[in-house]
Amino acid sequence: MAIVSRGFHGRRRESGAQLPPGQYLVKDFPVLSAGPTPRIPTAEWEFTITTETGQDHRWSWEEMLDLPHETPTVDIHCVTKWSKLGTNWQGVSLDTLLSGVDTTAGYALAYSYGGYSTNLPLQDLLDGQAWVVYRYEGGDIPPEHGGPARLLVPHLYFWKSAKWLRGIRLLERNEPGFWETAGYHDYGDPWREQRYQGD
Repeated sequence: MAIVSRGFHGRRRESGAQLPPGQYLVKDFPVLSAGPTPRIPTAEWEFTITTETGQDHRWSWEEMLDLPHETPTVDIHCVTKWSKLGTNWQGVSLDTLLSGVDTTAGYALAYSYGGYSTNLPLQDLLDGQAWVVYRYEGGDIPPEHGGPARLLVPHLYFWKSAKWLRGIRLLERNEPGFWETAGYHDYGDPWREQRYQGD
């Protein structure tokens, strides 16, 4: 059994759709994962933001659900070239989660149950650009799509929206994550086709 899910076939474009270069539309929600799917009971789930000085800010599942939530409707774009338009989510803005965090960090490393990680400039998590989401299309997020909670950063390729989110470390220097150390682009802007290092 392969450790990385196989790609998907069938390309379809709809006239008038706003797609980044090289992308095609899908109606379904393809599942792409490296390794086994973690299954985290919500009673055991915890989310932690750790500052560059080592200070932890923690939320249990119940505490996360008690925070003010938002319901973003966004387009998502996978590095494997599929796009899904108008997806509906519910979760907590990173602006809310970071509002009480004292930091001068410029970077973030999101990490997951199961060992996955991905790096982002901190500014890409602020100003209404990113959420910790726990509902998709009106239901709980299934484990294969990153449930019980995942990061949602829709303006970047979807690998930056880490599944099975466990926490975010704030960093003074950029630190590449799982796919970035394997040759994927450090930033991942779909409109600039930043799929791999050198793009």
